[in-house]
Amino acid sequence: MPLRIATFFIASLAGAACAAALTGWHFVWLGAWIGALLWLLLDAWRAQRLLKVLRSDVSALPSRGAGIWGELSERIRKLLRERDQQIRQSEDRLQEFLAAIQASPNGVVLLDEQGRIEWCNQTAAAQFGIDAERDLLQHLGNLVRDPAFIAYLASWNYSRDVVIDAPAARSSGQRGHAVRLSVQVHPYAGNRRMLLTRDITSLEQAEAMRRDFVANVSHEIRTPLTVLAGFVETLQNLPLDAEERSRYLALMAQQSTRMETLVNDLLTLSRLEGSPAPAATQWTRARALLAHSEDEARGLSSRLAPLGHRLTFTLDDESEISGAPVELQSAMSNLVSNAVRYTPGGGEVVVTWKLLPDGRAEYAVRDSGPGIAAEHIPRLTERFYRVDRSRSRETGGTGLGLAIVKHVAQRHGAELRIESTLGQGSRFALVFPAKRVREARVTSI
Repeated sequence: MPLRIATFFIASLAGAACAAALTGWHFVWLGAWIGALLWLLLDAWRAQRLLKVLRSDVSALPSRGAGIWGELSERIRKLLRERDQQIRQSEDRLQEFLAAIQASPNGVVLLDEQGRIEWCNQTAAAQFGIDAERDLLQHLGNLVRDPAFIAYLASWNYSRDVVIDAPAARSSGQRGHAVRLSVQVHPYAGNRRMLLTRDITSLEQAEAMRRDFVANVSHEIRTPLTVLAGFVETLQNLPLDAEERSRYLALMAQQSTRMETLVNDLLTLSRLEGSPAPAATQWTRARALLAHSEDEARGLSSRLAPLGHRLTFTLDDESEISGAPVELQSAMSNLVSNAVRYTPGGGEVVVTWKLLPDGRAEYAVRDSGPGIAAEHIPRLTERFYRVDRSRSRETGGTGLGLAIVKHVAQRHGAELRIESTLGQGSRFALVFPAKRVREARVTSI
């Protein structure tokens, strides 16, 4: 500022000096005023040039020059550079936030005050069946026509979520594989709203499985308990001879054994699901596992069928398998027991153990029973799933055997194969990976 005042006085003195030199001292003051006016005009021109550049192209600001306008121009250039840098940093952060939201497994939709789509990530677009770019500024209520969702969106009561079928799955006709969405709205910035969507299909399926499991367990335990209670009441209130009493006690023992078997199978499943995978350091001879399965099969066959069954057990080679012996024996025995239970007396059950050409091992059980319809095969390993409930209870099955086999197979990296034709019998096989199989080692005495 002092420099600016000094230049103003210098311009005035220069004008006065020029007037004195040309006209004498009579017009000195006029020369001073003319000098001051010229300085003001030059200053105004420089200010106008700076304003013109600021209005049109800021990048064309002149480099630092003399005077206050040069200083002002340089400071404006510096402020603009800092502003541009801040804008770039803000844009980078915004892109990072958007990328993070895009990577979220949950859907996010931003709505303006009128309920129009301002932005949404690809997850929400896929769930709602909309286009993230084409449907911008479209009313979401016009695109998602679920009545429950429309009523929820219009209520402005967002203290809870709303659960709907995903419009994308519904429009594609996949009613059997409906995707369930939980939608929660959060108002922000006045009347703007943010929608958060979450795929809860697996949660609802798990809850349904839990309810079915509890119902099945309750039913399976209640049935023998009801029978036991009835027999106990009979024994307490009626005069029975020794033969009748013996028969009732035998039936009570049968129901008690059935309950004990059910509880043991439930405990086995719980142990399989809650324990770590078995190590591959413990080796068991296949011959020993097969012999144990044969003993159980022949004992069960003699109890269930007066005619017995034609049981054949074949060991093609001497080999060993690594894993938990108790679990392996449980899986193998369950397959054989199922074959015996569902094959009529006099039928055939063939059990084989063999090494495959690729180094894997196969334990297979083939029966000549009634076979299984194709629509039942995918559900056979579900807990308590039975093709014929009455026959399963007659033979003492709990409906958990194949579920145990499936879990043991998964824990040992094995594959459970099921082949069956209605009226032509069934074949169940466990195929163990090569890394869990080796030739039997000879032990010296």
